[in-house]
Amino acid sequence: MNRLQKLLKEQKDIFSVYYTAGYPNLNDTMPVLNALQKSGTHLVELGMPFSDPLADGPTIQKSSEQALENGMSLKVLFEQIKDMRSSIDMPIVLMGYFNPVFKYGVEAFVKKCSEVGVDGVILPDLPFDEYQDNYQDLFEQNGISNIFLITPQTPDERIKLIDDNSNGFIYMVSSASVTGAKKGLSDEQITYFNRVNNLGLSTGRLIGFGISNKETFQTACDFASGAIIGSAFVKLLDENGASEKAIADFVKNIKNN
Repeated sequence: MNRLQKLLKEQKDIFSVYYTAGYPNLNDTMPVLNALQKSGTHLVELGMPFSDPLADGPTIQKSSEQALENGMSLKVLFEQIKDMRSSIDMPIVLMGYFNPVFKYGVEAFVKKCSEVGVDGVILPDLPFDEYQDNYQDLFEQNGISNIFLITPQTPDERIKLIDDNSNGFIYMVSSASVTGAKKGLSDEQITYFNRVNNLGLSTGRLIGFGISNKETFQTACDFASGAIIGSAFVKLLDENGASEKAIADFVKNIKNN
């Protein structure tokens, strides 16, 4: 088992954090990552900034724009994290859009991920069929999990197909909206979570979009393997920078364990 599969098998109430690489300052990527490791975060999704982030709300859009202005690119990101495994034990997933990966070169990108110790990749705009036809062998040969998203609108058959072709986790988008902190989870969302749970899937699920505090995190954990906090954490970085204390307090205030 790789780090991602081991975590999903052994850890309950997985606390996952998303933040944008190179934000708020270009060289904050590793200090934030190290602070999250020390605070007991289970999994980090490291955002690859892109100029046209279709699924991102205003908070993450702003962070992507700032990171790009700071000079962040895939080349810079890989340079920043090339030695991360000397201090980072938790699984690391890169999340972003396919265009920068395509420009970098998909094969070169996947091999570089493997080389620096990245465990998985989330590319929401890479169609499942295109991945299966053109890239699945490449990802599997290099030990990189490609993580698929499902939404309340995803048909059961499609969810089962994704389950059959997943070797990390399934990213369970809580609603058909852009990212952003919400105050609570609706009855419609709970119905969706129950519907997916009743499918008897073999792959663990993490719930993202709208998870912003202890209440929404704990509710999400009742219906999945864990949850992902993005916009609320990016906002914390906006207000406090890469402050180790601020990051530790943030994690402590939300985590179950």
